[in-house]
Amino acid sequence: MENLTKTARTTVKRAPKRGIYDKKILYKILDAAFICHVGFIDNHYPVVIPMACWRINNCFYIHAATNSRLAKQLRTDSDVCATVTILDELVLAKSAFHHSMNYRSAMIFGPMMEVKDAKAMNIILQAFMEHVQPGRWQKVRLPNKKELNLTSVFALNLDEASVKIRSGGPVDDKKDLQRDVWAGTVAIPTKD
Repeated sequence: MENLTKTARTTVKRAPKRGIYDKKILYKILDAAFICHVGFIDNHYPVVIPMACWRINNCFYIHAATNSRLAKQLRTDSDVCATVTILDELVLAKSAFHHSMNYRSAMIFGPMMEVKDAKAMNIILQAFMEHVQPGRWQKVRLPNKKELNLTSVFALNLDEASVKIRSGGPVDDKKDLQRDVWAGTVAIPTKD
């Protein structure tokens, strides 16, 4: 097991027993995800943008339009916070207060670095296509030079990250256990 280093930003504060600092578990969550949210500061206010995402080795990738606000911001080398959440189950309790969700989530911090090498970018975009639909890269028309010029790819190193997982059934108060209402979990279909 390779552990992630806890930092002030990655230490889970709310429900710390759910915090996990295992890189293999982080990788598994990222490999099951299709969407992430990238948060950054733009003109002194926070912005969060949903993006397609994928992982290769110890890097997390997104792509954006070359002239987009996001791409311009990421080129400033300022830190971002990227998050991924996979919803596994709805947790239905006997009281409204104790309803919850079972999930696997990851939070990653650091600067995103632009991939500028054309050969590397091609390999990374192929990995993206294979993440979306294995075998698809071999069947579709590959990006042409114009399309590649309109696309920027950014990598985020996975060294400053943490995982938070909630699993299990409802945690009802003892006095509510006699209520005549069903309680349990409802599965949400996921990739893995």
